[in-house]
Amino acid sequence: MTDMFRLDGKVAVVTGGGRGIGVMMARGLLEAGARVYLSSRKEAELDATVAELSALGPVEAIPADLGTAEGVETLTAALSDRENAVHALFNNAGANWGAPFDEFPEAAFDRVFNVNVKGVFLLTRALVPLLTAGATDTDPARVINTGSVDGFHTPERGRDNFSYSASKAAVHMLTKHLATELAPSIVVNAIAPGLFESRMTKVLLAPGADAVGKALPLGRIGAADDMAGIAVFLASRASSYITGAVIPVDGGVSTIR
Repeated sequence: MTDMFRLDGKVAVVTGGGRGIGVMMARGLLEAGARVYLSSRKEAELDATVAELSALGPVEAIPADLGTAEGVETLTAALSDRENAVHALFNNAGANWGAPFDEFPEAAFDRVFNVNVKGVFLLTRALVPLLTAGATDTDPARVINTGSVDGFHTPERGRDNFSYSASKAAVHMLTKHLATELAPSIVVNAIAPGLFESRMTKVLLAPGADAVGKALPLGRIGAADDMAGIAVFLASRASSYITGAVIPVDGGVSTIR
């Protein structure tokens, strides 16, 4: 059974890999034996993360703005130059925007949907040749999208993230659509995180992680190992018969809202 979760010899790409959930995913993938490429807009942040994770295994950074077609082309070209196949693509890059309803800017929808939805579609499509090259009859290639529990339910009033919650609901549906389109050589699933420590959840966790976590069914917010575990599972042979799933990793939040 242990071998089913190993990723030795596999190549994984993690977008939004410079911080937060992307780093948690990358750490787990490296510890399971994968070679990992990290991508995001901020080169200095990526370099710092590569320096932090390099002791765990082979990890490289490719800076790119994945909310643009040009950024998708940059990452695709760099990966094609370095690898003959990609076995797992984690579409984790994300953008958020908060503003009151009456003041919510049009630009917020453009930026958030460009990164969270359009970028997922364009990068997945661009990497299909490399993903197909990494697939076998018994172990398909993987696309894993980062959704959100905010894509399942209406956020509380005052959580003015209109474009973000709508974009994550779109990611969930796009995941199911891509799963049918790309089967059987590529399986496509989504992770819907709840509260994990990151720059995006800083305001929500302002009262303190312990205090906020006590209100959740499992009594705590997510830990790095929780995200690493689901990432390794969905990239490994253990999940070969799962596609089109949106899996909450939220401490039970989605069961009470």
